Amino acid sequence: MADKELVIGQIGYGYWGPNLARNLSELEGVRLKYICDSSADRLSQAAIKHPQTGLVGDTGTVMADNAIDAVVIASPAVSHFSLCREALASGKHVLVEKPLCLDVRQGRELVGLAEERGLVLMVGHVFLYHPAVTFMREYIDSGQAGNVLYAYSQRLNLGRLRHDENCLWSLAPHDISIMLHLMQAEPESVSARGACYLRENLEDIIFCTIYFDGGQLGNIHVSWLDPHKVRTFTVVGTEKMLVFDDMVPDGKVKVFDKRVYREDGVPGYGEEFYLHVGDEVLPAIRMEEPLQAECRHFRDCVMTGARPVSDGRQGLRVLEVLDAATRSISQGGRPVEIGRGSC
Repeated sequence: MADKELVIGQIGYGYWGPNLARNLSELEGVRLKYICDSSADRLSQAAIKHPQTGLVGDTGTVMADNAIDAVVIASPAVSHFSLCREALASGKHVLVEKPLCLDVRQGRELVGLAEERGLVLMVGHVFLYHPAVTFMREYIDSGQAGNVLYAYSQRLNLGRLRHDENCLWSLAPHDISIMLHLMQAEPESVSARGACYLRENLEDIIFCTIYFDGGQLGNIHVSWLDPHKVRTFTVVGTEKMLVFDDMVPDGKVKVFDKRVYREDGVPGYGEEFYLHVGDEVLPAIRMEEPLQAECRHFRDCVMTGARPVSDGRQGLRVLEVLDAATRSISQGGRPVEIGRGSC
């Protein structure tokens, strides 16, 4: 359908929905035919910004319309599975906000259904389309960082407090998706600990460690009970180290020419290990809104049949890590193998 206009119906116009609708409506080759939401107030808001778009309160209208090529789902996560399944069963491509769904077995069903029908299933892990993350992936793939040893991230703030999910499911999907995207290995197990300080049975702070099959480690620290707003991601390689700081306006990625090396047989203060400290480089990275890049990528994948960066399988891997971390928290931090005994 390379020469065809892509007709989209969007379901959900809550917290993230307006951003999606704005980007979709501005995208060349795309027509946003419907915005669907159960709230009359939200539809009234949508009518002001999207006067040419049909507004409906029933998802059945979107699903039954044969003119709709793809459905974009920005509804609460609890509804993701049923809406994705219905859209795929109706022969429509799907872009669903993170997470893919809330149950690993259901996630596998969605991936299988999409592949069986030859449809695009893409998960809105928007940071995979951030120019800084794209640069880091290309830098690592080029071999300039050497072998990746470990990575860690911090996503901290005072708020936004949630009552329907803990900070793992609210915040960590971003960093899990980045970590799986950058690490040159597959996750094997997860160990996580959390604490409930504000509400019972709802963790406000979580430390999560992912163990990869090549011996690499990844640690994720998320909290909405912290004095600082922090959004950092660090990758340590054998040749270079990279830091992505999303809170700074410019120079979001720094490349550190730092490493530890070994020269056998060469004396050096009685040690066989040496420290190399070189330059810090701020690479020139052309920035654009990650959500714009994500929506454009979805359009292109549907039009050409290409595989999305954040396809259903990648979304499923993130879901499997979240599932294992949840079970590890309930078991006092004991490591849990990914994919074993999933909910």
